Amino acid sequence: MDRDNSHTAKDPMVTPRTVGGKVLNLYKQAGETPRERLERLRAQKPEYAHEVLSYAGRLDPMAEGVMITLVGSANKMRDAYLDMSKEYVFDILFGFSTDTYDILGRVMETGDTASINKKTVERELNEFRGQVSQEYPPFSSKTVEGKSLFEWARAGMIGALVLPRKTVTIYDINLEGMYKIKESLLLAHIETNVEKITGDFRQEEILRLWHRNLRKDGDREFPCATIRISCSSGTYARSIAHGMGQDLGVPALALHILRTKVGDYEVSKSLK
Repeated sequence: MDRDNSHTAKDPMVTPRTVGGKVLNLYKQAGETPRERLERLRAQKPEYAHEVLSYAGRLDPMAEGVMITLVGSANKMRDAYLDMSKEYVFDILFGFSTDTYDILGRVMETGDTASINKKTVERELNEFRGQVSQEYPPFSSKTVEGKSLFEWARAGMIGALVLPRKTVTIYDINLEGMYKIKESLLLAHIETNVEKITGDFRQEEILRLWHRNLRKDGDREFPCATIRISCSSGTYARSIAHGMGQDLGVPALALHILRTKVGDYEVSKSLK
């Protein structure tokens, strides 16, 4: 009997005993996709190598922070974890807009930023409190007519669709501060972060367009606002950045997004 058990434990074709249902608080790095973060978990923690893993709440490649991961039988409760409230700290860059509403997109518009100051930003933030009807970003996983919006956008057919909307709740939104970023530093930040991405995200084209609009030796400065937000599930921080720009008449995008909390799971306790 002992010999049989020993043989079974060493047989590579026998699936190891499950660790059971667990909920993990992982830190997804900027540049990673959620799937890549799950694969990194398997490498970090061999006990999860054969487990069923999924994430509850997608984070865009450029975003970082808390990514709730469900292990084994915990996947049966995925809907409950998807519905948890979120908290973000994100930076809005004024002067540029892209088709993804963040830096990993084609530059679509540039504009004058002279009207941007603390007072105008704080006043506009009031429009985003409470229940808000938010349009899904063109580059998102929302499915329309059997395809994700991301697929429609990549095929150049997003203009044929009426983008769906979702009512979300912004519990609290505040301006943490404002600063200006120099042109050369902005370009270096974009280059560094876009180059972290693996797979086909149009990186060469995107960097080419940024280089047309920014110079390494440039001396312009662009205003940025750091925003802290508490919101319901399904809220897109990059859509808030884009929407603020539209309302203020100045192109804008999400320069950086950090998800600091999902439900009671805090970024300070995330496994990096």
